[in-house]
Amino acid sequence: MNLRFSLAFAWYYGFRTIKRGPSYVIASLSSPLTLLFLIYIISHGELIRYAVVGGFLGLVASVSFASVADAAFLRIQLRIQDLFVATSISPTDYILGLTLSYLIFSMPGIILYAIIGALIHIFTIESIVALILLLVMLTISTAGLSMAIGGAVNHIRNVWGISAIMSVVLTVLPPTFYPYTDLPKYIIYILSISPTTPAAVLAQGFFGFEPIMYIMIPIMVVESVIFFTLARFFTRWREN
Repeated sequence: MNLRFSLAFAWYYGFRTIKRGPSYVIASLSSPLTLLFLIYIISHGELIRYAVVGGFLGLVASVSFASVADAAFLRIQLRIQDLFVATSISPTDYILGLTLSYLIFSMPGIILYAIIGALIHIFTIESIVALILLLVMLTISTAGLSMAIGGAVNHIRNVWGISAIMSVVLTVLPPTFYPYTDLPKYIIYILSISPTTPAAVLAQGFFGFEPIMYIMIPIMVVESVIFFTLARFFTRWREN
């Protein structure tokens, strides 16, 4: 594994993107912050804790889901993968670099939500550690799913609609911004096809909002492994 390349690529495609295009950061924050405002108004502040914790997850997930377009654009238009064929860089190094870049790109929003969360006093040491682990796992699973789809499409025109649909449906329908106990268990399991669902259910449990649904831990781990493996399969150098 070429960790040096993965970190350098993540820094360039994550941090440098923030510096070159801060408007993209604002765009990535617009949906979660709008939902936060609407939930606060509609629930008269009763669900604000859920909306803030869900905002962390929704932000990271939406950035990763939107990366379907990035993965396809880099492969089809820029043909960047063709440059790596004759090098020691493997598809795993490339996938890891892109995944880390999405986490870096999410950092301004994560910091903003951390400030909001601190103001409403929702954090404990245990919940912070759990949230960090959940965000890392969620980034791996959602980025893996996105790169698998981005590696499977044959034309760039198809990915913009796919990424938009994924970003909305797979982050808003799951219990990201509302109590998961409002849903029947079978609905929760159906919605678990989106990695955002187990992350949201576990986050609500670890923050003490709802009972911890421990079955979601292996579901999230398995999904992360499966989606990363799919991304590895569909991210193929030309010689493969």
